[in-house]
Amino acid sequence: MLAAALVAVLIFSGVAFAGNEPEQGKAKYVFLFIGDGMGVAQRRAAELFLGKIKGVGRSEEARLVMNTFPAQGLNTTSDLTSVIPDSASAATAISSGHKTASGVIGMDPGDKISYENIAETAKKKQMKVGIITTVSLDHATSAAFYAHVPSREQMYDISMQLANSRMDFFAGGQLQKPEDKKNPGKPKALDVARKNGFTVVTGRAAFEALEPGGGRVIAMNAPVDQDQAMNFTIDQRYGRGQVTLAEYLAKGIKLLDNPQGFFIMAEGGKIDWACHANDAGAAIHDTLALDEAVAEAVKFYRQRPRETLIVVTGDHETGGMSIGFAGAQYAFFMDNIRQQKMSYLQFNKELNAYKNTPPRDSARFEDLLPLIKVAFGLYKMAAEEKNALEQKVDAGKAPGASPEAKKAGEDAEKKLKDSLALSDLELKALKDAFKQTMLSPKERAQDDRAYLLYGGYEPLTVRLTTILNNKAGIGWTTYAHTGAPVQTSALGVGAELFNGYYDQTDIYRKIVQITGLTR
Repeated sequence: MLAAALVAVLIFSGVAFAGNEPEQGKAKYVFLFIGDGMGVAQRRAAELFLGKIKGVGRSEEARLVMNTFPAQGLNTTSDLTSVIPDSASAATAISSGHKTASGVIGMDPGDKISYENIAETAKKKQMKVGIITTVSLDHATSAAFYAHVPSREQMYDISMQLANSRMDFFAGGQLQKPEDKKNPGKPKALDVARKNGFTVVTGRAAFEALEPGGGRVIAMNAPVDQDQAMNFTIDQRYGRGQVTLAEYLAKGIKLLDNPQGFFIMAEGGKIDWACHANDAGAAIHDTLALDEAVAEAVKFYRQRPRETLIVVTGDHETGGMSIGFAGAQYAFFMDNIRQQKMSYLQFNKELNAYKNTPPRDSARFEDLLPLIKVAFGLYKMAAEEKNALEQKVDAGKAPGASPEAKKAGEDAEKKLKDSLALSDLELKALKDAFKQTMLSPKERAQDDRAYLLYGGYEPLTVRLTTILNNKAGIGWTTYAHTGAPVQTSALGVGAELFNGYYDQTDIYRKIVQITGLTR
């Protein structure tokens, strides 16, 4: 998958879209990509990571496909509740052009008016519609393109609205609440969907067998995580058989292509989840997965450039990610992130296996050092090696030291500072987190300091991701969303309208203007 993304970047990077003339006419084929939680820093981090994979000398030589688009803008994301929105209100703003309160999907804050969204308008105009996400199909962002509920927590109601919708193609994770377990007499969403003509498939084999002309489809991934979402891209080796976002998009294009056109919304939903947990490695891999899906849309654009519009945006930024950290000062070491081999969720699974095995009173942090090295590349440097490096540092700084000794001292100091070896301070922080991890959630510290350190996540895991990120030069300000503007990119018919600085609701208005899709 990553190899395909690299090929796409090589094809479309640099001057690929430079000097494009504004396309004429109306867009008949529309792709809207939403990186949930994807701000400017998330895109830049993924690009820097890509540069390391390609082995380029300058980071500008490796570009995300989305970052090569001729139109690049910034937009604000506030909702009616706060400068810092949630995904429900943010996605509603993008899908309908209306601001609403946090937690509300497709409705006004008073729960009286349902806002028709662009996917519903497209269906009225005889276009086909696809909705794709890496999280559960009833999650807030995707739901904003087919559902209308006062609260995003009404997931059974959302699932039922999906089943009764007129959309043509749903793909991604499964459903969190496809049935109302408190009221077993109520219908199950997937049963209703089948009665309404949907073909429901689960897993790769059934998905690959889908062909045009087979009617409307709900394609769900298997395996999924505990929240019915697709696994993180970085964890796909642990969940073999997962369909990628790019594969879902390519199939969606094939199934939806028709003379009346189509509208496809594709969400990279787990970028947000990774950033909530301050897990830069997982966020970067899922950003690259989203970019690979964008590359699939560009292939279609190449065939029909005067009828196609591609827009890539984020619903909000998550985590307050920064390319720069106080402890690293002006240095940046993206190679350190490349050592990460699993997400925080996968590490939690491995950690839980340990927690459930030995008696708690015999648990030792040192038992986990081999797993920590495999997962994040972090390790405890042997005392002998550390002493030898420190001696070289001292020798290099001694008065009258030879040029060779100075160079050896500088190299030793760099290894001590920049390597993945854990410092005494970092080891202490991890041991403190380990003590909290071994307690039951009710026994753990609940004060402000504990929240600042762990954010409600598994204490040891979040300290590991934070330490690795800091060693790379990546910082975080929060475990929640932020009010930072996000980057929006566009290619194709009317793309120039997406240049500049505007509000999130304007994304809807610009797409309507370019497509002529009025309510």
